[in-house]
Amino acid sequence: MRISRLTFVLALAMGLQAGPSLADSGSYLAARAAMVDNDYREAAQYYSRALVRDPGNLALLESAATAYLGLGDLDRSSEIARRLVAAGGTGQLSGLILMGANAKDGDWDELRANLDAGLTVGPLFDGLVRAWSLVGSGNMTGALEAFDTVSENAGVEAFGLYHKALALGSVGDFEGAAEILSGGTGTTLRLSRRGIVAYAEVLSQLERNAEALDLIQQSFGTSLDPYLEDLRMRLEASETLPFNTVTSPKDGVAEVYYSIANALRTEAQPAYTLLYGRMAAGLREGHIDALLLNAELLETLRRYDLATDTYDKVPRDDPFYHAAELGRADALRRQGREDAAVEVLKQLAESHGELPLVHVTLADALRGMERFDEALEPYNMALSLIETPEERHWVVYFSRAIVYERTKQWEQAEADFRKALELRPDQPQVLNYLGYSFLEMQTNYDEALAMIERAVELEPESGFIIDSLGWGLFRLGRYEEAVGHMENAVEKMPIDPIVNDHLGDVYWAVGRYREAEFQWHRALSFVTDDTDLNDIDPDRIRRKLEVGLYQVLEEEGAEPLRVVNDDG
Repeated sequence: MRISRLTFVLALAMGLQAGPSLADSGSYLAARAAMVDNDYREAAQYYSRALVRDPGNLALLESAATAYLGLGDLDRSSEIARRLVAAGGTGQLSGLILMGANAKDGDWDELRANLDAGLTVGPLFDGLVRAWSLVGSGNMTGALEAFDTVSENAGVEAFGLYHKALALGSVGDFEGAAEILSGGTGTTLRLSRRGIVAYAEVLSQLERNAEALDLIQQSFGTSLDPYLEDLRMRLEASETLPFNTVTSPKDGVAEVYYSIANALRTEAQPAYTLLYGRMAAGLREGHIDALLLNAELLETLRRYDLATDTYDKVPRDDPFYHAAELGRADALRRQGREDAAVEVLKQLAESHGELPLVHVTLADALRGMERFDEALEPYNMALSLIETPEERHWVVYFSRAIVYERTKQWEQAEADFRKALELRPDQPQVLNYLGYSFLEMQTNYDEALAMIERAVELEPESGFIIDSLGWGLFRLGRYEEAVGHMENAVEKMPIDPIVNDHLGDVYWAVGRYREAEFQWHRALSFVTDDTDLNDIDPDRIRRKLEVGLYQVLEEEGAEPLRVVNDDG
C-alpha cells in the first residue's frame, strides 16, 4: 500500500523551551551532540543525567523520550512520556508513545480518553488507532464506522480501507476483507508486499488457494525468497494458511505504526521514520518486517552497532533470517569490519546455500576487497543454481567477468561480458568495460570504439564512459578528436587521477606539453591509499614528468605517437 504524499513534522521542543540548569549543562550539550550524530545510546545516558538535575524540563523530557525510543526501549520512553504529559507537554511524540503503550497494555478506554483529551499524533494516525481501539473494546460496528471515517479523507483513503480489511480478517470476516483487498468496493489498493501476503492469507481462508497462488506469482514472479516459497508450497499442498498478518487489536495498532513508517521511508527523515518503526516492533514481538525496516533505517543513520543488534533479533529459523544476515553483513562492512562481514556471508552460504543471492553477495564482498581468486567460487555457485538465466542476471555474469579479467583469464572474461550483453543488450557498463578492456589489450579497436560510443549515447553524463571514448580515440591515433572528450570527462570527474592522467597523455600527443605536465601533476595529487594501482601507475606518471611521454613509450617498447606540430 502506498500513499501519494504524507507530511509529518516532528516538533521537538528543544531550543523553544527553557534549557537545562547551568549545573548540568555539560550533560545537556553532550546529549545534544550525540543526538546530532544519531547516537541514541549516548544521548539517552546524558539526557537521563541532565534530568536528574532538572526533572521537569519539557525539552529534556521530550528529547530523552526520543532517545530511548530510538534505542527501542518502549518501557523507558513510555515512562518519560507520561512524565512529559504530567508536566504539561502535549507534543506529537507524547501521543506517539503513550497511545502505543495503551495498546500494549490493552487499555483501550484510556487510549480513547487520551485522544478525547487532546493527545494527538495526526489525523491519519489518530483515526486508525481510535478504530482499532474500538475493535479492542468489542465494538466492531463503531470500529468499521471509524475506519470509514478515515477513508473519507482525501489522500489517505487507502489506509482506512486497508486497515478495515485487516480488522475484518482479524475477526474472521474474510469475505468482507477479500472484497476490500480485491478492489470490490470500487477502490483499487496498491498493496505492499505485506498487504499481498495478507490478501493471500484471506483467499486461503476462503478456500481459494488457486487465486492466492496466482496473486503471488503475478506479484513476485517465479523466483521467490524462502518466505514466499514456503507460502507457495503450502498453498500448492492445499493447506489453509492462517491469517497471521493481524491476530489481535494490539497487532492492528502495531500495523498502524508500521504502515505509516513504510510510507514515510521515502517521505521523511530516517530518524523520524524510525520512531514509528520502533513502536511497531515494540508492540508486536516477531514483527520481522518492522525489525528489518528499523535495521535499514539505522544503517542509513550510520548507527551500525544498533543495526546489527536489530538484525540479530531475527530468529535463525525464521524465513527472513537470510535477509537479516545479509543486512548484518552489510552493516559490518559499512563499519569497516569487512572480514567479519565475509565470515557472516560464508556461514550463510553454508546454511542457505540454495539461494543464489547469498553466493552473489559473498562474491561481491570478496571482489570489493580485491580477493578476486576467492570470489570466483561463489559466483560459479550462484550461476550453477540459476537454471534459466533471465535478463536480471546480467549483473552476475558482468561481475564474474570482472573477476576473470582481474585474474588474467581473459577468454572466460570475454565470454561472460558477452553473455551479460546477450541478457541485457546495450547495457552501458558492460559495453564500456568490455570496450575499454579491448583498448587496453590493443585489440578489436573498431568494435571497442563502437561499444564505447554506444555507451556514451546511453549514458551521456558518465565521466567514466566519456573517458573511455576519449582514450579509445587516443589509442587509435585520433588525438585531436580525443581532446574534447577527455576535457569533458575531467569536467565531470575533476579529482579522478586516471582521467587526469589520460588527459595529460592526450595533451602531450597534440603538442600541448605544459598542459600535459599540469594534468600529470594533478593526477599524482589525487592518488590516495584507496586508489586502485592496477588502473594507474604513479611511478610511470613521475617518469613522464621527467622525460616526457615519447621517451616513456620508447623505454616501454611501445609504438611511438605520431608527432603533431603546435599548429596541428
